Amino acid sequence: MRVVITGGSGFLGSALARALISRGFLRGRSGKREEIRELVAVDVEPARESVRGATYLSGDLLDSEILAAAITSDTDSVFHLAAVVSAAAEVDFDLGMRVNFDVTRALIGQLRVCGGQPRLIFPSSLAIFGAMIPEVVTARTAAFPLSSYGTQKAMAELLINDASRKGFIDGRAIRLPTIVVRPGKPNRAASSFASSILREPLGGQQAVCPVARETALWIASPRAAVAGLIHAHETVPEQWGDVRIANLPGITVTVNEMVEALRRSGGDPGLIRFERDPAVERIVCTWPPRIETERERSMGFSADRGIDEIVRGYIEDYLDGRPVAKGTK
Repeated sequence: MRVVITGGSGFLGSALARALISRGFLRGRSGKREEIRELVAVDVEPARESVRGATYLSGDLLDSEILAAAITSDTDSVFHLAAVVSAAAEVDFDLGMRVNFDVTRALIGQLRVCGGQPRLIFPSSLAIFGAMIPEVVTARTAAFPLSSYGTQKAMAELLINDASRKGFIDGRAIRLPTIVVRPGKPNRAASSFASSILREPLGGQQAVCPVARETALWIASPRAAVAGLIHAHETVPEQWGDVRIANLPGITVTVNEMVEALRRSGGDPGLIRFERDPAVERIVCTWPPRIETERERSMGFSADRGIDEIVRGYIEDYLDGRPVAKGTK
């Protein structure tokens, strides 16, 4: 199989590439296991750290030459992770539309030209919800986004669903929970604080929380997100039917519960400074904190077992199994 990851130099793209290289196979259109003979990671920025076994292509997918080099006639599957994050898309509408929607449209067009109904996996977002959120979101909850990012993701979901209906692609859009804990530094995503309030104290550094302690979030670990994307690929089309959109199972935690998990893991909650930011709160309050995922679980998707498991996973994967001792930084 030839597999392409857009946004392949980013955190999630790199984690997915490592998982796929380690796995070595995916199920093809026949339903049988097929060896991944080539994995291409495409990104507008050159990779800072490459994943052994992956081939890297740097460039803009709206450049026809780059698009044609990335998506060839022998491409079997695409994980489309390229995106501009929420706050950045809100500040720069044109950039958000260009990356979050126009690239998706161009990608589907190229896959259609290549033929063969390749599989397209697209990580969407809880930001597609917004207005009129019920206490518990279900598979029937309508999308009324209140951000440009959410609108762009919702548009891409519908396009993927329709392109699948038309037989151009075999698409699956997966709405990811807020991913916690992301390694690296804070970014412009409104959700960035959810990782910072765990990641920075575990590294002996200060963090700022811009929302109230009782704020509840629907979250998943990087491990669960990668596993969910791969499982979405492995499901057969009949499991999806006419609706190629799903909510990845997650868990509901409050900021207070995250702080207590930090304490239990050996981190110092005293390194968190609470400074409410109305701009961030306006975005976060449009995200559903609870989602019913009975359909998705019946399809074989699963969630983390709890916030302590998520924190332990981060310590194991990114801190060599132990947090920095209190007061060392």
